[in-house]
Amino acid sequence: MAAIRPRSTVRAWQPAVPGIAEVFHARFTEHAYPAHVHDTWALMILDGGRVDFALDGERHGFGVSDAVILLPPGVAHDGRTVTEAGFRKRVLYLDTSVLPERLTGAAVDTPSLADPALRERVHGLHLALAERDPDPLEAQSRLAFVRERLHRRLAGRAAPGAGAGAAGAVVAVRLRELLDARVAEGITLEEASAELGHPHPTHLIRSFRAACGDQPGTVRPIRSAVKGSWPVRCLPVSEPSALFRFGI
Repeated sequence: MAAIRPRSTVRAWQPAVPGIAEVFHARFTEHAYPAHVHDTWALMILDGGRVDFALDGERHGFGVSDAVILLPPGVAHDGRTVTEAGFRKRVLYLDTSVLPERLTGAAVDTPSLADPALRERVHGLHLALAERDPDPLEAQSRLAFVRERLHRRLAGRAAPGAGAGAAGAVVAVRLRELLDARVAEGITLEEASAELGHPHPTHLIRSFRAACGDQPGTVRPIRSAVKGSWPVRCLPVSEPSALFRFGI
């Protein structure tokens, strides 16, 4: 008796997160698409099976691993299933505000990036985006770290500082004050960066996490849902006066 193949399923949506044009989750059991191009970057992780694709005329095979696939805009590619089981994939379509087109050549040379930390960051971003009531600030924070890792792989650019020390603590306190003031209407990561003098988004998040133990998007819903004060761990030891200013 022939084995019954699982059905192909597709889910796609456009999140309210600047830089992400679309999120695409799919299981394909019998699928092949002809060569085509996107006007966005396609960042893919595979959760099951294998996929075969050609990028700029060169064929590549890809299975479940600690790697991600990055396909640049404007470069032709195709794709197809390899086994009867097909494959399961999650894709983020990113616009050029996340990755500039000048990185296209590096992506064509190496579309598969073996990077467990990057894959984990992409997985975490997908989880945040798939929440029933996603927090845009958390998704923006996770996207900032994905972007940073991609830039390091494609352009060899070093990561910003980790936000430790007195300067990082000051940034964290100022961000905490800003989140308190904007609980009702919310605030984007870009707006917060502009308000605080344009620190790099990942520096902003690292500084906050060092002081508070969480990312801004994790703490803000707690703060807005519970009338009271910030968690004690969110107050740097180097700034005891904050205990009085924030009612602890």
